[in-house]
Amino acid sequence: MSVTPAFKKETINLITRRLIPFLMLLYLIAYIDRANISVAALQMNAELGLTGSMYGLGAGLFYVTYIIFEVPSNVILARVGARRWIARIMVTWGLVACGMAFIQTSGQLYGMRLLLGMAEAGFTPGIIYYLSRWFPSSNRARAVSFFYIAAALASVIGLPLSGALLNMHGILGFSGWRWLYFVEGVPAIVLGFVVLKYLPDGVHDAKWLSTAQREWLAKTMNDESDRAPRGHAAGWQRAFSDGTVWLLGLFWLLQAFGTIGVTLFLPQILKRLSGESNFIVSLLSALPFLLACVLMYLNSRHSDARHERRLHLGLPLLASGALLVASICVGNVAVTYLLLLVAVGLNWAITPVFWAVTTEYLAGGAAAAGAIALINAVANIAGVGLPPLMGYIKDRTGNYDYSLLLVAGALIMGGWLGLSLARKCAAPPDAVIPTV
Repeated sequence: MSVTPAFKKETINLITRRLIPFLMLLYLIAYIDRANISVAALQMNAELGLTGSMYGLGAGLFYVTYIIFEVPSNVILARVGARRWIARIMVTWGLVACGMAFIQTSGQLYGMRLLLGMAEAGFTPGIIYYLSRWFPSSNRARAVSFFYIAAALASVIGLPLSGALLNMHGILGFSGWRWLYFVEGVPAIVLGFVVLKYLPDGVHDAKWLSTAQREWLAKTMNDESDRAPRGHAAGWQRAFSDGTVWLLGLFWLLQAFGTIGVTLFLPQILKRLSGESNFIVSLLSALPFLLACVLMYLNSRHSDARHERRLHLGLPLLASGALLVASICVGNVAVTYLLLLVAVGLNWAITPVFWAVTTEYLAGGAAAAGAIALINAVANIAGVGLPPLMGYIKDRTGNYDYSLLLVAGALIMGGWLGLSLARKCAAPPDAVIPTV
């Protein structure tokens, strides 16, 4: 079989067109359902009598069960196939997300957030693992960037949408925040059944690829897995004894201080900063994530083109932390908002590069699935502890300045770790495949 650069490019482009838009849609819905509590809080907290600490606890409890069930869920996905397991995840989290509309007490909020974390556990690492089985390393950062662009777009689209849904307050006797939860939970249920019909489990199930394309891609992915620093031989349990996997988890934990801490509190930070209406605040909260979409794509594309991961992983996170510190120090509202906007964008910019580094280090199979889930689970520890802590700090100080300083410190430490981690995880030179 003759494999030309044009043949490779055509194959990758076809896979991108068939898989990426659909996976982006799935993640967009997932992220909206996970993070819409930040906008719902603008009405929900007053109606249910929630303090900042109580809201932070409710937001953070999602991550408790998400962490507990992350690794088992991803291991099951690797064994039963992505199509059936992702469909199961989506239907169950959609049902729970709709159920959030009917809570009456803080205790019910806590219980439903625990159920939502349990239902959605394994979705993000499952998709990362799935993409690592379809895209060679030279194309992987860009592929992952499209997936995570959906998360940023979820904020760009979801925050204003959620703000608009709050205006349904009183329709059929329902509060606006209850409409928000219900309306935004339904698409996950519908799309879960679409996954069963549309998503192929693996390369050999993709009938829309030619036989030659399937053979080339399968061989390429197998060859890359054989050359990965962490090989096939280990079972998924070996991820727990791999020091590099834990360092990757630590880096992702430090980065998550920004993506979790700032995302869940940004509408409330901007409400206090600007004093604008809930809808205007939701629009202001969305703009940083629009910038994040652009920076993720540019950073991942440049990283793939240059075959360079270290600087693309470390420097944006260092800059993000520094800008958060600056945002606290300036007295001008417009400048503070601009600094927050760029800090959020840079924080997200490293995401696809990180997962490219991680999946280049790991081979395929249950070992990789378990390691990816473990890394994501470690990162989500930030979701358990950070929102309650930020809510407590807000209750004690009356502002979010000290919380943002805490986030900035974590991002700066993560940036320094990223500069050394990318080199440690690098595959041998002969593993590099020319960009197509």
